[in-house]
Amino acid sequence: MCGTIAALDLCFRGQRLWTMSSLNIVARNSKVFAAQICRNQQFGASNRHASSSAKVGFVGLGNMGGHMARNLMKNGHPLIVFDTVPDSMQAIKKEGATLASSPQEVASTVLLEQLASVLTGATLASSPQEVASQTNLIITMLPASQHVLDVYTGSSGILGSVQKGSLLIDSSTIDPSVSQQMAEESTKVGATFVDAPVSGGVNAARDAGLTFMVGSPDQSFGKVKEILDKMGKNVVHCGSVGTGQAAKICNNMLLAISMIGTAETMNLGMKLGLDPKLLAKILNMSSGRCWSSEVYNPVPGVLDGVPSSNDYQGGFGTALMTKDLGLAQNAATATQSPTPLGSLSHQLYRLMTNSGYAGKDFSSAFQFLKQQDKK
Repeated sequence: MCGTIAALDLCFRGQRLWTMSSLNIVARNSKVFAAQICRNQQFGASNRHASSSAKVGFVGLGNMGGHMARNLMKNGHPLIVFDTVPDSMQAIKKEGATLASSPQEVASTVLLEQLASVLTGATLASSPQEVASQTNLIITMLPASQHVLDVYTGSSGILGSVQKGSLLIDSSTIDPSVSQQMAEESTKVGATFVDAPVSGGVNAARDAGLTFMVGSPDQSFGKVKEILDKMGKNVVHCGSVGTGQAAKICNNMLLAISMIGTAETMNLGMKLGLDPKLLAKILNMSSGRCWSSEVYNPVPGVLDGVPSSNDYQGGFGTALMTKDLGLAQNAATATQSPTPLGSLSHQLYRLMTNSGYAGKDFSSAFQFLKQQDKK
């Protein structure tokens, strides 16, 4: 018990425990004590889900995920994070997040951290090499289906050490069948998986203005909405697992079509002698108004704070849009749905991806079309 008392004494003084040896001492000597405390505090999974300050695991800190994670921190949630890009993890660590060395570590258990949180609200933070941290509430934001498969079911994946009762929220845009597969695999280990892809772009992610399209069991949606409300302004229950992805790929197909249309229109108007800001103003007070013209205009200098005014850096990459359009075309083929404009959009974005635009924001369709004039 002396190891436990010493550790908790440090917690009460607001200090952090950093060494594996300290944690080993506590783990060996505190099992009975911790179990009693946990029973007394009713420290169950459902209660931790409902807590406004519950620790959240976050995997995927890219252009969207990084902002989403920060909004959780702003709302009082301590984080345990993982990303394959070290700079992304170091950036958010400076703001108070704990780092993990793998997705599996995000889901692994450190008994004392739960105990200290119950008693004092303290967080035991560590480098990935020193300690394993725990959470039963995990959000993932990943590029594609294969990344989701690897993060959840790979050799160091989440499902290898996830706790029973955990809630797993995937905000990636992937094939609906992969979401359904992950839900089945999660159920086998006593966890709940839901799909909750997002729309709104980087600025909405930064400003907590995202729209979440959720596919989840009815009984889980309340808990899901509670956490997603910290990162967005619209959280919509679409139905069972996979329906969130269905809504998202439909949305992104329309987004691609409208972005290409906006790019073509702006290019034509400028060639006819119209000032781009004036043309955008007219479009946005007329029947041609759309998100791509009003909020995310593809012409450099028309709007501040959007990728087109930053050399098309940041934002939603062309390669990712191409991937999402491929998902939409797969779904269209499977359901025998005619999508001629969706198909043409997919072809154009594939061409852009293979022409040096893969890493640029998808609004670079304007730049790509403009350069075609010179050929």
